[in-house]
Amino acid sequence: MMSSVRRAFRGVEIFRGARALPRRHEDTKTRIYFSCLRVFVVAFLVVVVCNVSRLDAQRGRGGQPAGPPPAPRTAAPIDLAGYWVALVTDDWRWRMVTPPKGDVLYLPVNAEGRRVADAWDPAKDEAAGEQCKGYGAPSVMHLPGRLHITWQNDTTLVVEADAGTQTRTFHFGLPSPQGGSGEAQPSWQGYSIAQWEFDGPGAGRRGRPMAPPKHGSLKVVTTKLKPGYFRKNGVPYGANAVLTEYFTTLTDEGVDYLVVTNFLEDAQYLAQPYVRSVQFKRQADSKGWNPTPCSAR
Repeated sequence: MMSSVRRAFRGVEIFRGARALPRRHEDTKTRIYFSCLRVFVVAFLVVVVCNVSRLDAQRGRGGQPAGPPPAPRTAAPIDLAGYWVALVTDDWRWRMVTPPKGDVLYLPVNAEGRRVADAWDPAKDEAAGEQCKGYGAPSVMHLPGRLHITWQNDTTLVVEADAGTQTRTFHFGLPSPQGGSGEAQPSWQGYSIAQWEFDGPGAGRRGRPMAPPKHGSLKVVTTKLKPGYFRKNGVPYGANAVLTEYFTTLTDEGVDYLVVTNFLEDAQYLAQPYVRSVQFKRQADSKGWNPTPCSAR
C-alpha cells in the first residue's frame, strides 16, 4: 500500500494556491503525510484489538456467549466421594488410645494451654454432656475410624465420621457463615467454607497454555467452633480458633489414598499454628463402617 502511494506521488508537484513548491517542500510534505498515515493505522489497530478483546471476554469459544461457571460438583478436579479408612502410621500412642492427662508432647501449646490441659477432668465433661469435646473439626479427622464422603447437592459436600458419629458440611461459594435461618451458631464441627484449588496449567510451546489441569485439592476453612480438644486428653482450642485444611488424593499401585493436611490457628492456647496431616485409603464399599458415640475417656 505504501509503495503504491509513493508511486502516485512521484513526479507530482504540490501546489499551494497557483504557485508550485520547490522539491524539498514536496519531500517534507510527503514525510508529514506518511507520518500521519502511520499514526492513523496504529490508532486504528489499537481500536480493533481493544474491541476484539472486549468481545472475547463477553463470548466463549466459537463466538458463543460465555455461560456460568460449572458447579463445584462438576468442576471437582479430584473424586472424594466414597468410603475411606484411616491409616494410623504415626502418632499411634495419641490416636489409638486417650493419652494421660498433661501429655502435650510435640504440641505448640502456650502456658495457658498447658494449664487447661493439666486441669482436664473427663468426669466433669460427662456430667456437663460434653463428651464430644474431643470430636470437633480440629480433632475428628485424626481419630481412628472411617469417613463417608458424599455430595448433598452441587454446592455442598458432606463428610461423615463414624468416630463419635460426627457430620461435617462443606459449603462452596458462600463467603460468610450464613445459613437459611441466619447467622450460623458455634458447634463442634463449626462452619466450613470450601473451594477447589487447581494445579496450574503452566505454559506450553511458544507460551501457549497447556491443557486444563487434571488434578487439584480442596481447601476448607472452618470457623464458628465450640471450644474443644484437639487431643482427646484435654489439650484445648478456643472459640476463635481457625482450622484450614487441604484435601488431596494420590494413587499408588492402583490404590487411592486421601491426604488431609490441616493448620490450626489459636492465639488463645497455641504459641504458633499446629500443622499435621493424616492419611486414608479408599474402600470399595461400607465394610467396617461402625458409627460409635462420643467418649470423654
